[in-house]
Amino acid sequence: MAGRKQRLKGKANEVAGKAKADAGYETGSKKTEAKGVGKALKGKAQQAAGKARS
Repeated sequence: MAGRKQRLKGKANEVAGKAKADAGYETGSKKTEAKGVGKALKGKAQQAAGKARS
């Protein structure tokens, strides 16, 4: 069950990160864009960890 929760949290972080990166790109804010990309990568890592646990 823990693997599934980890994958769901990862997907949520990935989606939120992509949205933040897009918003940063549209507004021209490199800092916001970079934070969004970082959060999206964190989400991908969480999903991989969740798959490994399953």
